[in-house]
Amino acid sequence: MNLPTIFASGAVPAYLTDAVALLVAGAIIAYISFRFRLVPIVGFLLAGVLIGPHALGLVRNRELVDNAAEVGVILLLFTIGIEFSLEKLASIKRLIFVGGGLQVVLASLATMGLLAVFGVNWRAGLFTGFLVALSSTAIVLKVLGDRSETNSAQGQVGLGLLIFQDLAIIVMVLLVPMLSGTGGSALGIVWALGKALAIIFLVLFVARKLMPKILEKVAETCSPELFLLTVIAICFGTAYLTSLAGVSLSLGAFLAGLLVSESRFSHHALGEIMPLQILFSATFFVSVGILLDLRFLVTHLPLALAVIGVTLLVKIVTTALSVRALGYSLPVTAASALMLAQIGEFSFVLERAGREVGLSPAGMEASGSQAFIAGTVMLMVVTPFLMQIGSRLAGKIERKATARAVAGMDAAPAPEHVQQLDAHVIVAGYGQAARRLVHVLSGSGIPYLITTLSPGGANEAEAAGLTVLRGDYSKRNILEHAGVARAQMMVIADDDPTMTHHVVAVAKTLNPNLRVVVRTRYISDVQSLTEAGVDSVIAEEMESIARIFTEVMQHYQIPAEEIDANEKAIRSGGYAALLHQPEAGEPPSVVCHVNLDGVMECRVPSATEVASGLARRNENGIDTEQTIVFTPNPADTICTHLDQIRPVVPSARGCEECLALGDSWVHLRLCLTCGHVGCCDSSKNKHASAHFAQQGHPLMASLEPGESWGWCYEDEAYL
Repeated sequence: MNLPTIFASGAVPAYLTDAVALLVAGAIIAYISFRFRLVPIVGFLLAGVLIGPHALGLVRNRELVDNAAEVGVILLLFTIGIEFSLEKLASIKRLIFVGGGLQVVLASLATMGLLAVFGVNWRAGLFTGFLVALSSTAIVLKVLGDRSETNSAQGQVGLGLLIFQDLAIIVMVLLVPMLSGTGGSALGIVWALGKALAIIFLVLFVARKLMPKILEKVAETCSPELFLLTVIAICFGTAYLTSLAGVSLSLGAFLAGLLVSESRFSHHALGEIMPLQILFSATFFVSVGILLDLRFLVTHLPLALAVIGVTLLVKIVTTALSVRALGYSLPVTAASALMLAQIGEFSFVLERAGREVGLSPAGMEASGSQAFIAGTVMLMVVTPFLMQIGSRLAGKIERKATARAVAGMDAAPAPEHVQQLDAHVIVAGYGQAARRLVHVLSGSGIPYLITTLSPGGANEAEAAGLTVLRGDYSKRNILEHAGVARAQMMVIADDDPTMTHHVVAVAKTLNPNLRVVVRTRYISDVQSLTEAGVDSVIAEEMESIARIFTEVMQHYQIPAEEIDANEKAIRSGGYAALLHQPEAGEPPSVVCHVNLDGVMECRVPSATEVASGLARRNENGIDTEQTIVFTPNPADTICTHLDQIRPVVPSARGCEECLALGDSWVHLRLCLTCGHVGCCDSSKNKHASAHFAQQGHPLMASLEPGESWGWCYEDEAYL
């Protein structure tokens, strides 16, 4: 039946039933997952299990789903490449080739060794090791992106190791026939690797020389359709060309994203292609869930659990050893090991290639393949939770290390060139932002000291005649050498939030009056850094909005002094003015009118006016005679202090201390142990956190209308 006949007869195409089932089930279960605070990826995987041929059987055309899933992987890796850059790629080359190579070799050999104990021959054992060594590029990078952690230390580690794994697939696929004894040669492997490297270098050359010019010409047409088609053509064309050279489609798509990232239109391209990426990447996760045979899982549960247990053991240990060997801290090592503890999507491709030449996981033939699929899908489902556990474990290790460092180290005499410094600024690290800061400090005559562990950075600074102290500024003795007790300020401009927490804890212990200023990328880091003791957090994400707001005020001819006052108000209290969501009846932030000359003039209420309005709203909304019983969310089990929750009566109609001072606040928090009402950390006085520090009551809850969450200061976890 041809296409016109189908439309004329009203028949439903066979593929449409599967497509509709896939999309509708994915949307419904993803919504249910959202309501239960599950990561969307988990919802998509569960949707695949439910609608697949082994459950409800709503989707039977596996070829359609697999093709759509492959498109999803291509688009996902393409968008990640756009958000990356060649400079960032070059900066993690050691991670890719040394760390990634070590992890793949260790995981493959460890698996082979474990299976040899149970009598599995070395060929089947090494083949199984290849399957276990690979991790899920799609899932890990998707979760990192959703949590804005791609640029964190563990995010960079994960990306580096995953890139090498995608390169290693080339060799693994070529080694499979050799392991089965059906063909292949060392010369063939060398030839395939040569082709792959040649096309990678060609792609990088094009990224530098041609791609910016091409996108420039296309953008000049001002045609959204043409621009989108060009971006998609670059994505799939590059992935196709690299696949011809034996490089995986995912790596080819990532390289295509790098091509586009070199153009100043990269953000435009990302915005255009993102809706397609969301649709097809969701299809990929559904397709993985479809593979799971629930009947096999139930009847062979011990075997599936054994696969999961062995995989977790091998992946966590080998990844941790590889990351630690590169000199990364224990917290980053722990987070990275749990992040990469699953088996990857390309292991399915490798398993299929092995099956065609007589190889199977652990040499168990059909049951081995089914156990491998069941274990892999289950590990993919729990990956977001493993990553969350890894982050929390890293935080606990960091806090314990800080406590040991503060308690166990004695003061050491400072070097002579540092002893002369007084009321100076300690510039922690010597990255790009720190370099610019030092230039300004030098020109302003402000005394400063650079402390860095990087030999290259220290050499560069010393060559320029700058005052440098070599060492790890997270260590107590190095900060003492830097004269932290006499310093007025510390600036951490280029480090990740995890490291910053450690540095601040040590520095504030040595000098409680030290003012600490931190630059971070995302607004999501502001609250945790403020709670850690940072006095001022500069978030790039919010600074861009503040700058846009300033431009708007200048355009509407607001006086310069008012603009300056409102810039200060915007940045105060952790950008509380930008984060605040006004309620019904609250006055607008900007009031505009047209004057007698026909020019629009605008007035922005002062910070005091806004804060007073918030204070009045909060004060009038609390009943000091009502007993409040807080019930924690049963899904959150990380907190170990739930036994300290009591039925409490709010101690005041607003922040208890602010009312006594005649001051204002932004949001209110209720102590769940004694009922104390204090202001949040976005307020200037932070009385809720101060109450925890003084009384040791770890649990609080939000008193904002419509909010029902709580927080544990000790475990840093939501209730």
